[in-house]
Amino acid sequence: MEQYDLIIIGSGPGGYVCAIRAAQLGLKVCCVEKGKTLGGTCLNVGCIPSKALLHTSQLYSDTKHYADLGINIDSVKLDLSKMMKSKDNSVAGLTDGIQFLFKKNKITHIKGFAKITEQNEVTILNDDGNQIINGKNIVIATGSEVAVPDDVIIDEKDILSSTGALSLDKVPEKLVVIGAGYIGLEMGSVWSRLGSKVTVIEYAERIVPNMDIEISKQFQKILIKQGIDFKLSTSFKKINNKNGKLHVLIETQQGQTSEISCDKVLISIGRKPYTFGLNLEAVGIETDERGFIKTLNNFQTSVSNIYAIGDCKLGPMLAHKASEEGTALAEILVGQAGHINFDTIPSVVYTSPEVASVGKTEEELKEANINYKVGKFPFTANAKAKVMHATEGFVKILSDASSDKVLGVHMIGADVGNMIAELALAMEFGASSEDIARTCHAHPTLTESIKEAALNVDNRAIHV
Repeated sequence: MEQYDLIIIGSGPGGYVCAIRAAQLGLKVCCVEKGKTLGGTCLNVGCIPSKALLHTSQLYSDTKHYADLGINIDSVKLDLSKMMKSKDNSVAGLTDGIQFLFKKNKITHIKGFAKITEQNEVTILNDDGNQIINGKNIVIATGSEVAVPDDVIIDEKDILSSTGALSLDKVPEKLVVIGAGYIGLEMGSVWSRLGSKVTVIEYAERIVPNMDIEISKQFQKILIKQGIDFKLSTSFKKINNKNGKLHVLIETQQGQTSEISCDKVLISIGRKPYTFGLNLEAVGIETDERGFIKTLNNFQTSVSNIYAIGDCKLGPMLAHKASEEGTALAEILVGQAGHINFDTIPSVVYTSPEVASVGKTEEELKEANINYKVGKFPFTANAKAKVMHATEGFVKILSDASSDKVLGVHMIGADVGNMIAELALAMEFGASSEDIARTCHAHPTLTESIKEAALNVDNRAIHV
């Protein structure tokens, strides 16, 4: 039986990063992956392919406005198959890159379905039959899967998950998206730009319900201007197929029902932990009522040498969060500190404009009875945004009323997915809004709006 210091089940952003960091620290590592390629959901059918389509679809959409900038193009035609091929090439390059990193760091990669059969033993089912390996420690990094409403069968042809929505061979005339979260709005944006009439159904009273309310409201207004329809405070009931068309039955909170006819339906109501076949109960690993693996602060499960990171445990379902957990755990296993600050994990919606945030929302601060100050600055007053014709949105900084420590930042606008890193770093070092306000920002840049928002915490912004 092959012996390892560490066995990792799953090669997504949590698993593969944990494997590489552990190998760098001198551990003998094996990573078991059921998929054909490394990278998990994120690289294969999630973050990376969706961002590829968001980028190319935005380029296509931008051509409609080139004439306003003095760039005349006689005709622009969509070649969807080429767009999909470009997306696939990007994915292949990145998954091959992880394979290279595994070889470089002498990490054993085994393809197959893993099952924890004893405290230190993993049985792998693959084409060669059953293979048993032994590990001093085991990490569960199996990620999450699409949550599906009762009585709905996803066929990835007409009724889609995000996986199917990433691989359509033609632009649907009408697309209904069930769920107004990050994934639903991103994929809805892709197909809206390419010509679909998109309608989004959301049970909550606003889109992206956990987002800062002020940002959420502005975000919805912008998406409506882009042609996306919303039916909020509305529940999805069922899907009927009539004469080759899908009919989505919905119901308002007042009990009024109606049907929406469409070509495709995207189910995007969230994700749930993927722990299928791991044999958790038999080996004594506890889960909560929603199936998330219970862990201590050091990622340890109820079995002392078995750990869990990423989407299969509680916390934001974000690739970068999983990677940080993987790094921290690898360091903990060799006796180092291993640290992750869950209060400074940024989140981004990669629509156009982008939405980004880190830290607490206004609503969370109010609920916690924390006195705070607000500083805002609109991109309409930013020189770089003006010359880019990208003036939608604003930066919003929340700081403690007494100490001035930054507690949360929320932004909507062009490239804020990159800009949020400055604020995450500032918060990691415990910066005040004054610290940010007195930091020189290059001109002209979009990031000057961050400085101006920080200045405006004390009502002293220069350009507004």
